[in-house]
Amino acid sequence: MSDQTFPKSARLLKSLEFKRVYDGSLFAADDTLVIKAVPNESGQLRLGLSVSRKVGNAVVRNRWKRRIREAFRRHRGELMLGLDIVVRPKRGGVCDSEKIDLSIKKLLARISKKLK
Repeated sequence: MSDQTFPKSARLLKSLEFKRVYDGSLFAADDTLVIKAVPNESGQLRLGLSVSRKVGNAVVRNRWKRRIREAFRRHRGELMLGLDIVVRPKRGGVCDSEKIDLSIKKLLARISKKLK
């Protein structure tokens, strides 16, 4: 059950951390999500969310964030460690839990393949 938590140490919180990820070169996207990533020194997978007002009103943005965080929590043990990632919804994407789950797994697999 402790695997299912989302502690502060697994989040990107500071603007410098986000800037470091945005300046990185690892990128993957599909019809639901866009993920930018950069290797980190901490050895753990950390998540940052960037959900613009262009996605919708506050209710819609918060729904996206909740579903992305839930997919991240659910699959964190299976995902590659040692990355800082920033996830954002693709413009025109549908906020569906199953699509978000599949998208996160598929896109992080692509990024790990690019790292090797």
